[in-house]
Amino acid sequence: MKIEYGLATQNDIEELVRLRIAYMIDDFGSVSDEEREGMKKQLPDYFSRKLGTELIAFVARDNERIVSVAYLHIIEMPANSTLLNGLYADVLSVYTEPEYRGKGLCTTLMKNLVEYGREIGLGRIDLKATEDGYPIYEKVGFKEKINRYKDMRYDF
Repeated sequence: MKIEYGLATQNDIEELVRLRIAYMIDDFGSVSDEEREGMKKQLPDYFSRKLGTELIAFVARDNERIVSVAYLHIIEMPANSTLLNGLYADVLSVYTEPEYRGKGLCTTLMKNLVEYGREIGLGRIDLKATEDGYPIYEKVGFKEKINRYKDMRYDF
């Protein structure tokens, strides 16, 4: 095993689609054929438009094959008293293939992601942690946020 860390490029889109679907199966237990086909249809275009600008994919490769990924989705909003430059990011779809788990890949990706965020001047990085991911994120420096607002959503 020879792990190399870096950023995904346009040449990696097929692998990113594969890993996104694997993440969804891992997170939700399964995906239907219709869901899989919908993701295979939408994701290549999304990645080709957003990768490297609004979406930075931190990857670990074993002999050129991507085996772990963490996405930084960069968002710009109007400045406020706690986010003076208006830039923040969400961490999305952190995934490591099962046979590579427990080897520190995710921790390294997250450290790289945080350093990148610092370098480009993000005001904060948000994420939602699973029980499995929580200790990794806490080790890297993420803290639970106390919010006076209630998370809400309107689904169509």
